[in-house]
Amino acid sequence: MNTYLLPVFAIVIGVIIAFVTKKQKSIETKLLLSFSGAFLLALTLFDLLPEVYDHLEAKHTGFFIMFGILLQIILEFLSQGVEHGHEHTLKVDKKFPWVLFISLCIHSLLEGFPIHHHNDMVYGVLIHKIPIATLITTFLLQSNYSKVQIFGFLFVFTLMTPLGTFISNNIILVTEYVDYVNAIVIGIFLHIATTILFEIGEGHKFNLSKLVVICFGVFIANLI
Repeated sequence: MNTYLLPVFAIVIGVIIAFVTKKQKSIETKLLLSFSGAFLLALTLFDLLPEVYDHLEAKHTGFFIMFGILLQIILEFLSQGVEHGHEHTLKVDKKFPWVLFISLCIHSLLEGFPIHHHNDMVYGVLIHKIPIATLITTFLLQSNYSKVQIFGFLFVFTLMTPLGTFISNNIILVTEYVDYVNAIVIGIFLHIATTILFEIGEGHKFNLSKLVVICFGVFIANLI
């Protein structure tokens, strides 16, 4: 049951943080984003990548990982990089952001596929989604959208990851190809995590703090 509930809790926590921080992207949110990137990358390398290589040929695995990287680049072109903290590039408009909404839902749906009862990827997704939910909520609160539109956006976005997990575990037609999808998701995670980690911080002090939380994220992932 945690595989379905934890991603939902992550969105709830992210929304609460957005309200508490009063619509501002705080240093704490940036550091949490760095921690999530390191944690997600480490779990992908420690857990998900070996699992996929055990089930697929090496060449096929590499091909689908590369496809996932390219797919994420396309999704980020549509979402303007919200998946790794670039909500400041979004333009506030009165029209509902369908392109952003659809691209984020696709990303969220796919990241639910590697979550199984026997692995720890749910924790990587959990930590990753908290700062992302915070940034998305911050953007929505600063927009001119109605409360119904904001609630609908967050509600559907919240359901996407559990839906992906349900499909990958219960739809027979999909379960036969889930390893291929997981390889694609590895590419998505690798691109997102490395983008977060390699972005330059604001000043030496922040970079030192970022380095500490990155090391801490890798350490915690290694303990799981």
